[in-house]
Amino acid sequence: MHIVVFGAGSLGSLLGGLLARSHDVTLVGREPHVAAVEQSDLQIRGEIEAHVRPRARTDPPASADLAVVTVKAGDTETAAAALANCDLDACLSLQNGMGNEAALAAELSCPVLAGTCTYGARLAGPGKVECTGIGEVVLGPRGGGQSALADRVGRAFAEGEIETTVADDMPRRLWEKLAVNCAINATTALARVPNGALVDGPAAAVAERAAREAATVAREQGIDLSGDDAAAAALGVAEDTARNTSSMRQDVEAGRQTEIDAINGYVVAQSGDVDVPVNRTLAALVRAWEAR
Repeated sequence: MHIVVFGAGSLGSLLGGLLARSHDVTLVGREPHVAAVEQSDLQIRGEIEAHVRPRARTDPPASADLAVVTVKAGDTETAAAALANCDLDACLSLQNGMGNEAALAAELSCPVLAGTCTYGARLAGPGKVECTGIGEVVLGPRGGGQSALADRVGRAFAEGEIETTVADDMPRRLWEKLAVNCAINATTALARVPNGALVDGPAAAVAERAAREAATVAREQGIDLSGDDAAAAALGVAEDTARNTSSMRQDVEAGRQTEIDAINGYVVAQSGDVDVPVNRTLAALVRAWEAR
């Protein structure tokens, strides 16, 4: 399968590199990373060790069987516009936050699948990516149910030796992942702590409350996600990725814009009459940092 990974940052480079072990992969990213991959291959280190040779460029190719989108939520519309000129059979979003699949589907003529990913990744330099934690890719139709296309894409990921589940309940899974991100990302970014600090200690209660609030909003929208399940999922990810630096903490430490509007901010925007004081506070504090 020819797979284009749009957004060859840390996660995109890791997944693209793993897929390149079994598929024809094109990474779409920025310089100098693209040039380094083209000239010297891609080195994967950490929990997974591999030396692979995907193609790399700064714009999408003319066609591909599958586009995997891993850009920040704020760049989704830019990705959609660029991929609109690429002849695709399918597109899969593996992004943080909510609303990405709808934005892609509005521009693309191919089916758009939803997905989540809990692999940990960090760019260690041009042409080098570190796997900081082995997780799982879950994918399926964005509206739920089953499809032959989702099965085909799931097999492609499995062939790349990526832990993969094809699910028929993606709306619930997306909200559960959102609850996990609400708990972990802003909390670790503001406190400057690794994910494991949320397992116990002063920030644990903040993270748990953020996840429970997200679950309450999800239920108001007809998603069967209990507060206990959301809190347990957040705790489980924090334990499994205890040494990891969350993506939002990486953004803050690098002085980049965050995905706060698509995570805690999204919960606030969708809350209606539901009281979400922890998510509202976390979103406001991160936005205050961004405004600075």
